[in-house]
Amino acid sequence: MTANALTQSSTRARRRWRLTLQRREAIACALFIAPAVFGFLAFSALPLLASAYLSMTDYSLAGVPNFVGLANYQSLFSDRFFWQAVRVTLTYAIVIVPAWIVSSLALALIMNQNLRGMAAFRTVYYLPAVLSGVGVVMLWIWIFNYRSGLLNIGLGFLGIQGPNWLRDRNWALFSIMLMSLWSVGWYLPIWLSGLQGIPTELYEAAEVDGAGTWARLWHITLPMLSPIMLYNLVINILFATQLFTEPLMMTGGGPDLATLSYVLYMYNNAFSYLKVGHASAMSWLLFLVSLVVTALIFKLSPLWVHFEAERRGER
Repeated sequence: MTANALTQSSTRARRRWRLTLQRREAIACALFIAPAVFGFLAFSALPLLASAYLSMTDYSLAGVPNFVGLANYQSLFSDRFFWQAVRVTLTYAIVIVPAWIVSSLALALIMNQNLRGMAAFRTVYYLPAVLSGVGVVMLWIWIFNYRSGLLNIGLGFLGIQGPNWLRDRNWALFSIMLMSLWSVGWYLPIWLSGLQGIPTELYEAAEVDGAGTWARLWHITLPMLSPIMLYNLVINILFATQLFTEPLMMTGGGPDLATLSYVLYMYNNAFSYLKVGHASAMSWLLFLVSLVVTALIFKLSPLWVHFEAERRGER
């Protein structure tokens, strides 16, 4: 066999080996991603498609779904309980989202100080984030108890008669908002990572220029934290619109529908009234509104979000 033939044979062997190796890598890759793909199809994609179909049917968890087109969506807009649920959820979101952002940022600024024992305080403030939601609600039901609750007992020592927090229409939603503020520690690691990522040279230069504490906060800290603020804003809006466990367990949507949240009414439609079509239509309306709001926030974000990489690119 000539040297040329040996070279050609060796080349073909190497090509076959490369093809075999590529095929084995492709099979291994497919096996590794198969559980994730199957999980997405089984638990996300198919339920979404089923929900979209059911939103256009008259279905009560029994029998065969009866296709009714957009009738479910049309009936929602004439449902006063639907608009009450929208009103409650919107009120909750408008109040609690800024409260979450401001309180968690203020807490992170305090926790970012290099003081003795600060690591222990960070752990304590983060603990509510890892507790069970149902357990937390049970704790706050006891705190808000009209006769033996910790809150009214404390107010009694000050000579103040506490209200019936969860049974008074004027205080029920405020009570849920107050309880929600207890979990602001969930955002501490995010804020702290952003604060500790701000270059100290910026603060040193500002101090040399005579900038005070508030000037440094306004012109350095907040602009540098604006990407994290954008993230927290979007996440908080999504969390606020998912209000469910608290009104379900604490008030059942009452008194007088004062705490009937959107997701709670959607749950009632599906499992109490057996109006699965209405519940599915409500879920898709919530999804579309959340999508539009999120897209609008990202569209407006260049007006107030400081992206350092973009600034360097402009220079």
